[in-house]
Amino acid sequence: MSHKYKVKDQEEIHFITFAIVDWVDVFIRPVYKNIIAESLKYCRYNKGLNLHAYCLMTNHLHLLVSARHPEKLAQIIRDLKKFTNKQIIAAIQHEQESRREWMLHRFSYHAKFSNRIKDFKVWQDGYHAIECSSLALIAQKLDYIHNNPVKAGIVLNPEDYIYSSASNYIVNNGILDVEILNVGYSGVGNSV
Repeated sequence: MSHKYKVKDQEEIHFITFAIVDWVDVFIRPVYKNIIAESLKYCRYNKGLNLHAYCLMTNHLHLLVSARHPEKLAQIIRDLKKFTNKQIIAAIQHEQESRREWMLHRFSYHAKFSNRIKDFKVWQDGYHAIECSSLALIAQKLDYIHNNPVKAGIVLNPEDYIYSSASNYIVNNGILDVEILNVGYSGVGNSV
């Protein structure tokens, strides 16, 4: 992954995306989605993660996040990926999963090319991180994150997608608590 997309200022708000190897659609079942939701909640309350926005798609995760000092955003994301890698594999192995053999084969194959990962590699290396240094850029990323499920044809309205913070911003509730950014965002086409 290019150095252009690394977290440089650990306390600045960043738009971060990371994806599943081979873009495997892992997050089509609630059990896997809930692993991510619970892990984000844990990082928010126990590891210093400021979760401003998120959207979990079928094979990737978008975040708008920052870290509370003295925590380091890069370390939080590293730990989140490492922990969820293990939890997703355990769930695939123990849940009723029609794609079990195929998924485990894909994740085992990718682990062979990594010195850091022993058996199964769920996430692609690194992550795409963009520092959001202006209100306009933050608003643009909020629009992008929240409209992802709309553009994918999953829902008609951003606030209807459960695994996104759009409902936090638009109707003031969601499955995860987020630190709302006051940038004038209130839904589709209404941001700064």
